[in-house]
Amino acid sequence: MPRTIQLGLLLITILSLESIAQKRVAFTIDDVPTPSTSPVEISNRFLSKIDSMGIPATIFINEERVRVDKHQKTLEAWLKHPLITPGNHTFNHPRYSITPFDQFIQEVKDGERLTRPLAEKYNKELKHFRFPFNDLGKDSAQHILIENALHELNYQISPFTVESSDWMFNALYTRHIKKGELEKAKAIGEQYVNATMDYFDHFEELSQEMFNRDIAQIYLCHDNLLNLHYAPEIITQLKARGYEIISMDEALEDEVYALPTFYYKKYGVSWFYRWMQDSDLIDQYMRAEPDLSDAYKAYENRN
Repeated sequence: MPRTIQLGLLLITILSLESIAQKRVAFTIDDVPTPSTSPVEISNRFLSKIDSMGIPATIFINEERVRVDKHQKTLEAWLKHPLITPGNHTFNHPRYSITPFDQFIQEVKDGERLTRPLAEKYNKELKHFRFPFNDLGKDSAQHILIENALHELNYQISPFTVESSDWMFNALYTRHIKKGELEKAKAIGEQYVNATMDYFDHFEELSQEMFNRDIAQIYLCHDNLLNLHYAPEIITQLKARGYEIISMDEALEDEVYALPTFYYKKYGVSWFYRWMQDSDLIDQYMRAEPDLSDAYKAYENRN
């Protein structure tokens, strides 16, 4: 093969790899430690999976779940790990839109009583805050009020771009596990992974349409049995797509996260929709999301 052709092919390969490397995603985990049965075992094993995969993760903690010593030891195990960044998720996971403002602020303060000293012990900042249910308030007045208050407490609101209703799939998954229906549980786990990758497809396309590039995505999931078993497969598939797993702080360096948001409702929607000003356009893209109606029906009828 002529040298010029070889060099040309090499250049194409390098450019292709650079294009692939532009895909980045931060992995974030809510409701740590899990409120499920045997939460210590699940949380500890999930942390071990994170460690074995060697990926950074930001966790959002509800301190109401770490009132006893063994749970506090689990929390400390998470926070001492060098790949883990702590975040506040309030004490008891209330909805901001229906909680009196002073009470919600107290929830924020109560949500850091154990976490902040542990973060300082391991030389980590506690600056990320994620709203329970991603409910930022029922209207613009509530949104602005809490945003200013959190800023005074030295917190920044933590966004997300991709989530795939893992809480719903987890309810179905654990139900089948408890009943010994392992094949059905496996089917739910595989459905969850496929749905997650479909959501990445959806928001990758939206990223190109809105910004003409791949933005740094932020994936939201929960500390639960389903992710203990299937988050590694999601990470594997994302890496196969060319994603680099980065920290929340690295993701937030993407300039899109400095853009203003215009969504002033209580529902926990992706930040892609919050960046849109046209409500009709939001509805259009929401209708184009992956269809999870069968899973939702199964969830509603699970009892």
